[in-house]
Amino acid sequence: MPAPGYNDNVFINCPFDDHFRRIFDAIVFTIYDCGFVARCSLEEDATGEARLTKIMDIVSECKYGLHDISRTDSDPQTNLPRFNMPFELGLFVGARKFGNKDQKSKKFLILDTERYRFQQFISDLSGFDIKEHRNDPMIASAAVRNWLVTSSRRKLIPGSANIWNHYQEFLRRLPEYCRVHRLDPATLVFIEYSYAVTDILEEIESG
Repeated sequence: MPAPGYNDNVFINCPFDDHFRRIFDAIVFTIYDCGFVARCSLEEDATGEARLTKIMDIVSECKYGLHDISRTDSDPQTNLPRFNMPFELGLFVGARKFGNKDQKSKKFLILDTERYRFQQFISDLSGFDIKEHRNDPMIASAAVRNWLVTSSRRKLIPGSANIWNHYQEFLRRLPEYCRVHRLDPATLVFIEYSYAVTDILEEIESG
């Protein structure tokens, strides 16, 4: 038996820094507007082995996985690259390859800034259809939407232009939502942002 929500859950594996925030926020919104549930390691405040265990638990609970490998530059503080994204991509692919029947049904999308850039730093992905977002949230949103349509075969997913219009309306309403709920739009944690997305989407769709 798959975990509850397995067929709706989308695991997001991407940078979580301020530079990527605009794309991350747009992707999370797109996932919910398509009728799915966004999941990622930011759900839990854990470190070390506990963090890795939680990530593996989330991966096991998600049929879909969205993996952004665009962060290849060095960390400005350590001057070293970050390998979290390729590592979590490997966990997801491994679960699909070696897991049970439900895990073998996993589907995933890989995103990068440019479609073929990955060949310069992770050639093992040759043969995969990697999509580019050019650091543009609207392009990323459309790529995620189109992939979810193709992967799930669901018929009621809104078009990419419709989703983007919803997102602009969401951004317009978010400050007032945060004021009412005594939140700061600039410091929302993942769970709070997810609640805001689902609540405001319900308002938008109800007219």
